[in-house]
Amino acid sequence: MAGAARRGGPAPRTRLLLLLGAAAASLVGAQVTSETREVPENKPATIPCSAYRSWSDPRIEWKFQKGSSLVLFYYARELTDPYKNRVQFSPTSITFSSVTREDTGKYICEVVGDNGQIAKSEVNLIVQVPPAKPVAHVPSSATVGSRAVLRCTEGEGSPPPTFRWYKDGMLMPSDPKSSLTFRNSSYTLDATTGELIFEPLSVFDSGDYSCEATNNVGSPQKSDVIHMEASEVNVGGIVAAVVVLLMVLALVAFGVWFAYSRGFFSKKKDTASKKVIYSQPSHRSESEFKQTSSFLV
Repeated sequence: MAGAARRGGPAPRTRLLLLLGAAAASLVGAQVTSETREVPENKPATIPCSAYRSWSDPRIEWKFQKGSSLVLFYYARELTDPYKNRVQFSPTSITFSSVTREDTGKYICEVVGDNGQIAKSEVNLIVQVPPAKPVAHVPSSATVGSRAVLRCTEGEGSPPPTFRWYKDGMLMPSDPKSSLTFRNSSYTLDATTGELIFEPLSVFDSGDYSCEATNNVGSPQKSDVIHMEASEVNVGGIVAAVVVLLMVLALVAFGVWFAYSRGFFSKKKDTASKKVIYSQPSHRSESEFKQTSSFLV
């Protein structure tokens, strides 16, 4: 049986790893072309193999890379699962009947001729997905003079959306000093991350805030409106609270002193021992002693 296994060649998994390793080694120094294509979700997509040459009996392989994951897409003259029912193969391209957001990634076509010629092409496929409704993370209140961070998040758009902020319904410019409306504010706005940072926060920054996500696919989406109140530190209130606290402490101290002075906290110990009264025996007559003794009995 062992001899039959050896005659049958390596196991499928081992053969797959050998193919990947050999292809990686052989493609060192090969000419590579690269391009990017964007296709709306749920639409057909054709990905060309620019590396194809009319060589004699070329070997064609397709790989799909997403992040650190690399999957064989087409090898040994057949499509792998789960692409068999979704993709049509031709020597010069592959065609999806319909793409989803999960198909976003890099498609690598490798062509090897029978004389050792090597060519490779890459296509970065971006499946376009309109943004969903973003979420505005806005504090309900913040202290004047402090650093306030507002964030806008959205997790479905492809390509990733850019963000804009609105205050009281007005679009906020990236540079507040360029606008008469916002020149009294001091903030930075990052359209890529969606962060709006006030540093320092001023009383003019109180208002209703919302954000918008757009990636040129479908319509821009706006978040709910959230009010932020920029409040100053109430110094008078703090002083009054301190005074009240000191008065309470003084009253407590007086109460403790008064209680001690009145003896409410002293422990009354019943340590008085019974007193024994010794009396000198009186000179009594024998008859008186007998009479007393009889009473005692």
